[in-house]
Amino acid sequence: MARTRRRPSTGQQGKSDEQAYADLAADPGFAELRRRYRRFAVPATVAFLVWYVTYVVCNNWARGFMDTPVVGHINVAVVFGLLQFVSTFVIAALYSRHASRELDPVSTPLRERFESETGR
Repeated sequence: MARTRRRPSTGQQGKSDEQAYADLAADPGFAELRRRYRRFAVPATVAFLVWYVTYVVCNNWARGFMDTPVVGHINVAVVFGLLQFVSTFVIAALYSRHASRELDPVSTPLRERFESETGR
């Protein structure tokens, strides 16, 4: 059986979700949380996209370079392709560490405040 949450009334139990979120969005802690998130997300996204586009461009227009053997039948294209997976996992691990150290300490009090204001 599916469980559903009952939304509290806005009277005795707390604010509506919309009002609580609007108040939270105006909080300086929320602005700090967004700043800290963007400080990681934007450079990581740009770096990954540059790396990915470099890989695609090299595969399309630098065939001689990408066909260069590295070891046996493994060429630069295969190594670059595998490094795409590696870079994805590295970025995920770095984000997890960043979130634990930088985002969670700021977001936890905001989440607790939201939950208490909305009666959750």
